[in-house]
Amino acid sequence: MRTKVAIIGAGPAGLLLGQLLHTYGIDNVILERQSPDYVLGRIRAGLLEEGTVALLDQVGAGARAHAEGLVHEGIELAFSGRRHRIDMKGATGKTVMIYGQTEVTLDLMNARKAAGLTSVYEARDVQPHDFDGSHPRVTYVKDGVTHTIDCDFIAGCDGFHGVSRASVPSSAIEEFERVYPFGWLGILSDTPPVSHELIYSNHARGFALCTMRSTKRSRYYVQCSLDDHVDQWPDDRFWDELKRRLDQEAADSLVTGPSIEKSIAPLRSFVAEPMRFGRMFLCGDAAHIVPPTGAKGLNLAASDAHYLSSALREFYDENSSAGLDAYSAKALARVWKAVRFSWWMTSMLHKFPDTGTIGARIQLAELDYVTQSQAAMTSLSENYVGLPF
Repeated sequence: MRTKVAIIGAGPAGLLLGQLLHTYGIDNVILERQSPDYVLGRIRAGLLEEGTVALLDQVGAGARAHAEGLVHEGIELAFSGRRHRIDMKGATGKTVMIYGQTEVTLDLMNARKAAGLTSVYEARDVQPHDFDGSHPRVTYVKDGVTHTIDCDFIAGCDGFHGVSRASVPSSAIEEFERVYPFGWLGILSDTPPVSHELIYSNHARGFALCTMRSTKRSRYYVQCSLDDHVDQWPDDRFWDELKRRLDQEAADSLVTGPSIEKSIAPLRSFVAEPMRFGRMFLCGDAAHIVPPTGAKGLNLAASDAHYLSSALREFYDENSSAGLDAYSAKALARVWKAVRFSWWMTSMLHKFPDTGTIGARIQLAELDYVTQSQAAMTSLSENYVGLPF
């Protein structure tokens, strides 16, 4: 098979990149080692910046998000038993949209299928080759047969554990990582959200987050130990712990119910530099991971896809490699700002085992400052709604 861009990974980064390339008239093929059902079964984040929604609109995959997504103009920070609202729209003129990553993935899958574009699912042993030369290729095994895709470029959109970054010689890449000493225990429940906006709660027992997927489905998180297992957290224990970490009004109005999904996610900050290796480019989680506190992971994947697709359009339409040469630096500039913001939100809201009582008091002082200073609220809002592409 021959194509211009071989995309490894059919998550949001790969699917959005593929659709953007298609709108620019650039042939592409997507390889995914899992089945479509498996990809759609991943429970992930669900907060979209305006720029991400605009990209979905650009590729014709935004209609359902506009119909079903929940537009939020602010968030609430809870500490010392009280909630404080951050008016993000008032500070920036921008909003965010609650719309599940699974739904984004489905919409992009449907758009790709409607366009008749090639996707190979359950492609085993995917391997990029010769990306340091002028004729890269990707091999994979399907139904016991080895196939080769000759291409101009490879886009590694296959996540943190994918083969793309792992194929780069260690001498050519630098990795930065911080693993946080706790995780998030999250549940989905078919219950109405406790608040129409997200509540981020700093509590002596640990962090809690109240969010939602719709007006009838809620998503809740509590900070937990990395040693914990979901079996240790029956629903009753989870709901009791969540109530303890909320202000009294929220705890009293919380509607509980059986969980329909429950999982524990570790938190880490990770960046790999650069994001280009010859004719292979990393995009999304293959190059960077942020803790979910800042709601940036999916949105960074979208901005990467925007930068890379624009650079490839420039290459094919204008015979210029300037955009490709600038891709890594441009993407990383936005990535590092999001890494900083996500680290800051995580540091301000979670209970850390090594900071003691002074650390807790500093957190409360910072939260008090953030919720009283217009400049601080504007800074938080600018980062939360998404920095410009």
